[in-house]
Amino acid sequence: MNSVDLQVLATARAWVAAGHRLAWVTVARTWGSAPRPPGSWLVVRDDGLVEGSVSGGCIEDDLVARMRDGQMLAAQPFKLTYGVTQEEAARIGLPCGGMLELVIEPDPKPGLLHELGVRLERRQLTLKHVDLRHGTTTLSDAARGATSPSTSSMPSAQSVHWDGEHLLTVHGPQWRLLIIGAGQISRYLAQMALALDYEVTVCDPREEHGAGWDVPGTKLVNTMPDDTLLAMRADARCAVVALTHDPKLDDLVLLEALKSPAFYVGAVGSRLNNDRRRDRLATHFGLTVDELARLHGPVGLPIGSRTPPEIAVAIVAEMVAVRNGACTR
Repeated sequence: MNSVDLQVLATARAWVAAGHRLAWVTVARTWGSAPRPPGSWLVVRDDGLVEGSVSGGCIEDDLVARMRDGQMLAAQPFKLTYGVTQEEAARIGLPCGGMLELVIEPDPKPGLLHELGVRLERRQLTLKHVDLRHGTTTLSDAARGATSPSTSSMPSAQSVHWDGEHLLTVHGPQWRLLIIGAGQISRYLAQMALALDYEVTVCDPREEHGAGWDVPGTKLVNTMPDDTLLAMRADARCAVVALTHDPKLDDLVLLEALKSPAFYVGAVGSRLNNDRRRDRLATHFGLTVDELARLHGPVGLPIGSRTPPEIAVAIVAEMVAVRNGACTR
């Protein structure tokens, strides 16, 4: 399944290949109740067709009108700001108090679109740098771990950086998921996580379980789970889900995961089994009350799920809720 980035990019490449001109639009900054977050993409074709979204539709209509008037195909990248005044917000249809600033890239080069497409298809974390002062757009490898991006230091997957002249955005698998166990639930969970732009690693040292793994776009490893997690150097954009029911595999990776910055750590099993797991982790490994409180076990939101795909839905839903700060437990 394609991510939103890949869908927009694929459409842009097809339009250019067919001889159309287009403008690439990125949300650079928002204030108040703006409808789409920074980094959102849109392309608008010379005849007004649109792929992607930067608002609920109000801004898109204005961009189409600007394209038809010839305003979107300037000589080099420029910025547009919407909602500066109440009158403009009302005219455009922005929510009350909403403002957003867009960066427009007229006629992106076919070679750049191709290179970005190749990078994203390889699930390669990529930095896109639009320089309004010099009218250039460049691509390079993005690094994980930086927290204060600037034009001289490459940002990580943690933010969009915009200073009025330089727009730096990161594209590709910005989130990572380590799944322990290559069973049925893992298959569905991996497929759903790929659709949410996770880089998915499946770890199962049991040869009889990993031999049949066949989910394209994921990485299967047979190292021990705790060693695998340590090698990944888990950060705040990493999730860990233990699905083997085997304490020899699950407990050791949970021990490392609960001490790491990983934003989500979950383990399959009944409430009773997870209570026993917490007791083991506290008694034998010395995890603190706060560390154990980070464990989502039983894993997933309580939606009455029973089948493997339903359980995977519950897990993904809880990961999304935690990631967005909306989890209630």
